[in-house]
Amino acid sequence: MTDNIHRFLSRLSRLFCGLRAPGIGDALQLVRGARSVSASPPTLTCLAYIKESQSLLTMSSVSPDKRRKMESALEQLKKHTVVVADTGDFNAIDEYKPQDATTNPSLLLAAAKMPAYQHLLDDAIKYGVTKGGSVEEQIDNTMDKLFVNFGVEILKKLPGRVSTEVDARLSYDKEGMVAKGLKFIDLYKEAGISKERVLIKLSSTWEGIQAGKELEEKHGVHCNMTLMFSFAQAVACAEAKVTLASAFVGRIFDWYRENTDRKSFEPHEDPGVLSVTKIYNYYKKFGYSTVVMGASFRNTGQVKALAGCDLLTISPALLSELSQDHSTVKETLTVEKAKACDLEKVHLDEKAFRWEHNEDRMAVEKLSDGIRKFAADAMKLETMIKEKILNVKNGK
Repeated sequence: MTDNIHRFLSRLSRLFCGLRAPGIGDALQLVRGARSVSASPPTLTCLAYIKESQSLLTMSSVSPDKRRKMESALEQLKKHTVVVADTGDFNAIDEYKPQDATTNPSLLLAAAKMPAYQHLLDDAIKYGVTKGGSVEEQIDNTMDKLFVNFGVEILKKLPGRVSTEVDARLSYDKEGMVAKGLKFIDLYKEAGISKERVLIKLSSTWEGIQAGKELEEKHGVHCNMTLMFSFAQAVACAEAKVTLASAFVGRIFDWYRENTDRKSFEPHEDPGVLSVTKIYNYYKKFGYSTVVMGASFRNTGQVKALAGCDLLTISPALLSELSQDHSTVKETLTVEKAKACDLEKVHLDEKAFRWEHNEDRMAVEKLSDGIRKFAADAMKLETMIKEKILNVKNGK
């Protein structure tokens, strides 16, 4: 039987000869490789190699357009944009294989409640208690260590960077944000993680932007400016030369649905999509080093409408939808289009920034709302940590 199989494979190999479509070489290797496989039963080996060869031949014979249709929207998106996972869930990172990941107090509060991550919380509590001081100081040290613990574990699962967020209650305290950012970097260093793999996440208040500027200029620490809703915030971040600016698509969309007669938008007219598009075009047209990351998405239409943006941070639920979507994703944002757009360069000092931002009612409301919500979740996490610390001290 083995000789018959080998003769069949030889005929199949000769049949492939002369074909030059991409992937044929791989198919030939598979076919010829069957002869050297002795561990599996010959018939099963033959069938397995024929099946895999057919798959390669099928892929090689389809046109590029058809091949794109066979790819998921997520796979297509990754060709134009760096995909970032907006989660603290390691399983989601394993499944969707993003380049980077972002975290915030809300995400870590949810993750810290999961049994799978209790060891990270326990380790952070041990660290906080060992550091000593008042209960408040122990809680603060535990919180910082917990954020870094999650970041360290996330970095084991992806090749890029993780964003770790500074407490939103420091949003109007420049010095406090700088100190907290440097503390995070020190904790990462103790865990063997270079600062090049970490982005310190700061609220895009005037104070937060200036804290980002100081961290970048004086300490070489990369920053991710979050809760961006106004063009004034975007301009100030670019002038501060921070590494990354996170523009919130979904929360802008939410505001317009709640405060106007429009309850739905096509992706190309979505106010959140238009905001990110304008920021991207402005940065590229005038050659700023700051890159743009679209964030806070409500649907996959918003995500696909921003294909070509520097980065997009996407929730596991939407990553799942994109992985099952086989519609065509076209690059919408490009440097060439940005260079040709009709935008004028502006400069904003503190007074001009505060006025221009204040003129955008949506941005004012969403920035303050975002800070309050992140702060509320940070306080919930503190309450949970305090209870656990007291249990440890009481021998429970």
